[in-house]
Formats: sequence, structure tokens, C-alpha cells
Amino acid sequence: MKLYYAPAVCSLASHIALVESGLPYSIAKVDIRKHTLEDGSDYYAINPKGYVPLLQLDDGTLLAEGVVILQYIADQVPGKIAPPYGTLERYRVMEWLTFVNSEVHKQYSPLFYPTTPDATKEQQKAKLASRFEYLAKVLQSQPYLTGEKFTIADAYLFTILNWSHGLKVDLSPYPALVAYQDRVRALPSVQRAMTEEGLIKPEQAKATA
Repeated sequence: MKLYYAPAVCSLASHIALVESGLPYSIAKVDIRKHTLEDGSDYYAINPKGYVPLLQLDDGTLLAEGVVILQYIADQVPGKIAPPYGTLERYRVMEWLTFVNSEVHKQYSPLFYPTTPDATKEQQKAKLASRFEYLAKVLQSQPYLTGEKFTIADAYLFTILNWSHGLKVDLSPYPALVAYQDRVRALPSVQRAMTEEGLIKPEQAKATA
């Protein structure tokens, strides 16, 4: 499989899932501003939507949308990074994926644009604060979103929360979230994915793994 990605954006979640799955994969870096690959070719020619992640399967089939890609990867190794499809436990993971997608990810999105009015940004941060309070209550009593085991939902939430510093979103009032980010960041799969995207240096990964 080949993952089309851009460093530090939402495709990092799929990258983490691929590493965690143990499946063979390759990665292709996309400039999401210019919509080009590293060789200068047009990314729109591969993905008309123009964004990442995009997963190319071994037979050449293309699969888009992060939440779908995460579940596809999980289903290649049933039970490893998500419970088997059809179980209540799997629906709990899907519930978290939906929450992160609609109630966390999309609330961050306006903060990326310099044209977003300051008043709107403050409104978004207020919305995020209510989501953080809910997440912190859950993560005060368990290490991961669904309990004791890391899943694709954690790969997604970690990726989105990782934007906080750069967007001046303060997580410090939520110690459980800060501890969660530190815990997930220390996982070998997360360290490897971040290293492969150039987000941390190899020596940093060794020091924190």
C-alpha cells in the first residue's frame, strides 16, 4: 500500500495506523498548497479532491477520506488496532472516530486560515474547550479513548490535538489531555511515523521512545 500524505496534517493518523498495523507500506509526500508531488507532477491527476490522506492499494485501487482509510487499515489486521467489524466494541471505536472528525477536527479547521476573523477564532476555541472538558473526563480514568488499548481513534485524536501549539490552542487546563498526548507520542509507531514525515529527528525518536 502507498499512503499519500503531507507532514503533520490529518494524514498522520493513517500513517501511524499503517506503522502500528505492521503491514508493508510506502509513502508519497504531497505539497497540499501547490497540489503537487515531490517530482512536481500534478496531484489532482491522482486525487481529484486534492487533499490527503489517499491510500493506494496493492491492486492500484484508490481509497480516500481519513476515517475510511483508518478502518480499512484496521480491517487488514482484525483486532490489532480496532476490534473486529460488527462487534459493539468496534462501534465504540467508530463512535469516537465520528466524534473526533466532527467535533474536534472540524472545530480546528477555521483556525488555520489567516482570513478567519479573530472573533470567529475565539468562538472556535470556546467550542473546542467544551470538547476538551469531555475528553479530559474520559481520559482521567483510562489511558486511551476506548480503555486500555490504543486504537485508530487514538491515532486520529492525537494527530488533531498535535495542532494545538501551532494554532495557539491551550491544552494546559486539561492535564489529562496533556498526559494523553505525551503517552501517545511516546509509542514506537507514533515516533516512527513522525520521524518518516520529518516532524522529529531520528535521534529524538530514540531518546523518547
